[in-house]
Amino acid sequence: MSLHQVSEIASGYEQLPKPRATFDNRFGERKKIYEVLEDRDTTIVLQDDPLESTMVLNMGPQHPATHGVLRVVLKLDGETVLSAVPELGYLHRAMEKLAENKTYHEFMPYTDRLDYMSPYSNNTALCLAVEKLGDIKVPPRAVYIRTIMCELARISSHLLWLGTMVMDTGAVSMFLWTFEEREHIYNMFDMLTGARFTISHCRVGGVASDFSSEMVNYMTGWLKEFKKRIPEWRMMLDRNRIFIERMEGIGVISKADALDLGLTGPNLRASGVAMDVRKDEPYLAYPELNFKVPIFENGDCYARYLVRMEEMEESVKLLEQALKKLPKGDVRTDNAKVSYPWKSEIYHSMEALIHDFMMTHEGIQMPKGEIYHAIEAPKGELGFYLQSDGSGYPWRLKIRSPSFCNLQALPHLVEGGMIADVVVSIGSLDPVMGEADK
Repeated sequence: MSLHQVSEIASGYEQLPKPRATFDNRFGERKKIYEVLEDRDTTIVLQDDPLESTMVLNMGPQHPATHGVLRVVLKLDGETVLSAVPELGYLHRAMEKLAENKTYHEFMPYTDRLDYMSPYSNNTALCLAVEKLGDIKVPPRAVYIRTIMCELARISSHLLWLGTMVMDTGAVSMFLWTFEEREHIYNMFDMLTGARFTISHCRVGGVASDFSSEMVNYMTGWLKEFKKRIPEWRMMLDRNRIFIERMEGIGVISKADALDLGLTGPNLRASGVAMDVRKDEPYLAYPELNFKVPIFENGDCYARYLVRMEEMEESVKLLEQALKKLPKGDVRTDNAKVSYPWKSEIYHSMEALIHDFMMTHEGIQMPKGEIYHAIEAPKGELGFYLQSDGSGYPWRLKIRSPSFCNLQALPHLVEGGMIADVVVSIGSLDPVMGEADK
């Protein structure tokens, strides 16, 4: 690569606005936070308080999706939270940097590990960004398959959230019931992709495999039963006194604060902001499908619960419509310059073998430029920013992950509240640390 090309790409960064805070201010603020976090081995630290009425408590991990990499340092006055500092820890270090040494296709399995509750959404977001950069057209059937699988991923993610959220408030049975339904979704992933968890099914220009009649029949049968589960669960939870008292009025965030902090997804919609990328910047087959965006105004944990329950109901409607409208045809573009050939072709065609080798070795040759593309993932806006220097590898790849942004709201949710509500407030945000620490 010539020096001219490098300076051409680097000039984009010079146009970015400078941070409002000076370096000294930012350094000072970081130093204060690090001082609070410095003592990692002590559970309780008494502050300089002659009456010893305040203390610092290291809390976490307490959520199944945080598993050791989310710690919250709380300053307490009795049971009241005076201040909170979340520490995101380290899980996937340098994932964005790794992307610069991978072809666009090679980076696909890495995206499974971001929000591993909904890997299909991550796969789709990356592919849509690359296809937007390269102006690559995808067959209609592949578009619908992606739409269906993304909605299944949304339900799967919300089911895990529901089970753990109710468990945070003191009940365990719901956790088992939601996991039973998730098993059905994993069965469908298995039928389509051959994997249950990290599926890597999307391909630039389409998808890796088509629906089988067995999977379509399985999904149709499951949808009929799952539609009955949601009203049953809502009948049990919507007016449950214990559940409501643990959720209503807890972890409140206003519409203005939610916007200022960059919340997206169900957390933002629970504060009364009607923002949904599927409606605002339509992609995949969503413009051809009818669905509503659930909005609630209270901005508390209970509102975030209601939003996600209604979103699952809407996802069921989307799945039924998409299955009815599922077009026939290819599931991957026939352009050998941008998409892998089928394996069956490789065994019998020298040209296909050459293209497969070149695709693996060199990657897709993208035009120079930069783009940002986002989707409405289960946890909010998931976006990929790509800078291309014209090679088969991204020059820069940055990920706008909803969990990282949503966790910024944690101090606002818990400060001034009771320590018993901290666990519920964290759970209501639905964080997953795989995409918070990239």
